[in-house]
Amino acid sequence: MRLPSVKLDLDQRRGPDLVIVGAFERTALTTEGLPKRLANAALRCFERPGFKALDGQVQRCEAGGSQRELVEVHGLGKKAAFDEWKLKNWPARVAEEAAEDGQRRVVVLTPDHPAAKGQGALSMLTEVFLTGYRFDRYRKPSPARRLREIRLLPPPGEQAMYEEALPLARKLATAVAWTRDLGNTPPNEASPVWMEEQARNLAERFGMDIQVLGPDELAARGMGGILAVGGGSANPPRLVRLEWGEGEETVALVGKGVTFDTGGISIKPSRGMEEMKYDKCGACTVLGIAQAAAGLKIPLRFRVYVPLVENMPDGRSYRPGDIVRCYNGKTVEVLDTDAEGRLILADALAWAAEERPDTLIEYSTLTGSSVVALGHHGAALYAPADELADELLAASMRSGDRLWRMPLWPEFSEEMKGVHADLRNLGSRWGGANNAAAFLANFVGRVQRWAHLDIAGTAYEASRESSTSGATGFGVPLAIDWLLRRTDRY
Repeated sequence: MRLPSVKLDLDQRRGPDLVIVGAFERTALTTEGLPKRLANAALRCFERPGFKALDGQVQRCEAGGSQRELVEVHGLGKKAAFDEWKLKNWPARVAEEAAEDGQRRVVVLTPDHPAAKGQGALSMLTEVFLTGYRFDRYRKPSPARRLREIRLLPPPGEQAMYEEALPLARKLATAVAWTRDLGNTPPNEASPVWMEEQARNLAERFGMDIQVLGPDELAARGMGGILAVGGGSANPPRLVRLEWGEGEETVALVGKGVTFDTGGISIKPSRGMEEMKYDKCGACTVLGIAQAAAGLKIPLRFRVYVPLVENMPDGRSYRPGDIVRCYNGKTVEVLDTDAEGRLILADALAWAAEERPDTLIEYSTLTGSSVVALGHHGAALYAPADELADELLAASMRSGDRLWRMPLWPEFSEEMKGVHADLRNLGSRWGGANNAAAFLANFVGRVQRWAHLDIAGTAYEASRESSTSGATGFGVPLAIDWLLRRTDRY
């Protein structure tokens, strides 16, 4: 999609259609950076009887003059309660609302708040670039209401920081938009082979080394998890490996790519099954991270592993009761063919761990249990190393991709031990997300700094009422924030 134009100053030649100013309760209105006519209009709105700048309150005024310029003052609630999460989403949300109202050129005056200063600029600008994202490849052309231009005025004294963040945000937003496009592409197009083609195109654009394992290569390497899950589909499985970059530190990324998940022989209910095209969002996320990291020239060595399958019922499908041997030699007793993601990740993680990265991070829409625990407001983080967990949690606060750390207690590992094999692919219904994480821990080898992010509740928005429903690109801003910090780039 085409991103809107985002600039950090006012166009003195042509006034905006709408100016949006944020206001806090019991706090003087800040209008620094606005011309007098617009500042006066904002003050008139702010001083109207009954307006207390409560969260969600809005007042609109006309600025007057030769151009019909509108000014809106939006209540942001108590300043002490305003945080990075609200800051990240507010400018983009109000700009989106302006577009729906028919506005084309909008100025947003950034609130004078600590969260808007320093490195908060990157996450906010990224969201502003993504304003108006639509997945409309399959729709007839229509006069969609989209902003042409957004001018975001930084807080006092922050112009230089925002100017530094602007090109980074544009590249990051482009990667997030592409991640969403991959996730939203329907399963009749987005097969494992199609996803392989997207990875090849990415590798060609950025000069990455690419290796692709098909069924014969997977069999030769003993990657029984991927072969079992993908065996029931007419679309053959793939395992894609990308590598690029230089540096003393190596970061490995693994992403679950189930292009469509029927559940296999343990078939899912039909209601809501159309959402299972999003079971590839872990793969989409790590490919999006790869695009952003390569585009930003982050000075690390990267390896990305993307197992790709379609989980279908067929005479060749794997069955409950089967025993599967994975790449590292461990055997797994299959109790449920709908617990397929952990089987394909087992092979990919084992390969990644065999190559001894310094840090290994895996993304997957792995369990409904993580959604029960955290809803759609955050992803579950599993990481045995406190240092890595703290780094990722800090990045989640700055980027707005919320994480919550979950336990990896020994009891969960005990529950995943098999009867006739080393492991089983399903534990009890209690603590299901924790059991799945404990299963994956068997395939990370000697890598100490590893993390599993269960993004099942955050990878997509399923609301039919929202024009922006679909894949979210969750996890790409989080990873880039973390990577930039590791290289002192931002």
